[in-house]
Amino acid sequence: MLQEQNRLLQRLLFGLDAAVIALAWIAAYWVRFEVLRPPEWLPLASYLWLLPWSLLASLMMFWMSGLYQEAQAQRLSKLLFSVLRASALALIAVAAALSFYRELSFSRLFLILFGVFTPLGMLSVRLVVYIVRQRRSRGPSHRHRVVIVGAGKVGQRLEQSFNNYPWISFDVVGFLDDDVTRHPRVLGKTADLTHLLDAAEVEGHPIQYVYLALPLSAADRIQQITDECSTRLAHVCFVPDLLNMDLFNARVSDVDGLPVLHLLDETPLSLWRFGKRGIDLIFSALFLLVMSPLLAIIAVLVKASSPGPVFYRQERMGLNGKTFEMLKFRSMPVAAEQSSGPVWATKGEDRATPIGKFLRRTSLDELPQFINVLRGEMSIVGPRPERPVFIASFRSQVPGYMLRHKVKAGITGWAQVNGWRGDTSIERRIEYDLYYIQHWSLAFDIKIMLMTVWKGFVHDNAY
Repeated sequence: MLQEQNRLLQRLLFGLDAAVIALAWIAAYWVRFEVLRPPEWLPLASYLWLLPWSLLASLMMFWMSGLYQEAQAQRLSKLLFSVLRASALALIAVAAALSFYRELSFSRLFLILFGVFTPLGMLSVRLVVYIVRQRRSRGPSHRHRVVIVGAGKVGQRLEQSFNNYPWISFDVVGFLDDDVTRHPRVLGKTADLTHLLDAAEVEGHPIQYVYLALPLSAADRIQQITDECSTRLAHVCFVPDLLNMDLFNARVSDVDGLPVLHLLDETPLSLWRFGKRGIDLIFSALFLLVMSPLLAIIAVLVKASSPGPVFYRQERMGLNGKTFEMLKFRSMPVAAEQSSGPVWATKGEDRATPIGKFLRRTSLDELPQFINVLRGEMSIVGPRPERPVFIASFRSQVPGYMLRHKVKAGITGWAQVNGWRGDTSIERRIEYDLYYIQHWSLAFDIKIMLMTVWKGFVHDNAY
């Protein structure tokens, strides 16, 4: 029921935001041309006929920014930030779209006013909705009594969540747990549930929800409780106790109506993923074009340094374990690994050519990997790809190592800009890689790219 209520609320807000945008557009026109009365007065019709395109651009940016996700409506501080961010993105999108229209020179003051009125209107609407929900949740007819079966970490965290968001209108009566000493509010053992439900109904204070915060190993007990509650009016919800499991991109989906709990999975597909690919393509193409004179000079120097090809092709492992040939400017003689075989680059080694040492030290040998990005084999930002021969040993020695292959490998990454590159701790590197994957955003990518410019090229661990 709660999920359906939240979905209905977000759809309502979507419609109200469309109305706010239209009113803000008209209000901006009225202030700019009717109140301030500039010499270059323009009729309302000249602005109104572009309103549908502005609506489309704004609402699309609102949706892509995650404004209508359920979590955005729970805390006022988060709500404020989400609205301001979405409004800023929408204003940029509208301004960019209007720049292509040459028949009318739009007033900059008009756009500024529109950019002010829109978030003010959206915040006002949400504040009213928030106040109404708060007052409504205090009414006794809208309160819901809840019993949580399982007083472990998940059960206690669930109670805290209900307390953090009072608009949910849930009052936790107490817990049921076979270990009655686990929490001071344990009312009895799990076998006492039906008695508790029946007694509450007789007293005129029925329990509307039963939340099962039990581990998956208690499947038989979960089924038994579900069967018992099927003869009563209480709703039953299951919150699996997974806090002791090392999860990665966990979420719930369905396959033809069957619920599927993802425990270890790749990052869910979203519109922002297409944005990441767009940045990869545009930036890589522009970089290769602008830097082509430097690339040509490096190619000549590599060719002159020792016999052999300009590029060094090395097998690396990328997304979902698929291997590809990663390109580098060759920094060693062709036969450097014939006697030693694949070895890890270490400080003080003398296998590199003189120009190769400089290229490694400055990371210029990595520049051809922008070609890998254009091919779709890599991204600009992501965990650095490794050679399969080394992965064979790392995967059994470093917990979670293979999880880094659930996103595209990158030219630079969160671990690299924090100094974890070259002959450094693999464990720490993986820790940073997994943090990046689980906290990914376009803003995070841009931050890493900027950090790479300042501290990612020349580094003590680059050799």
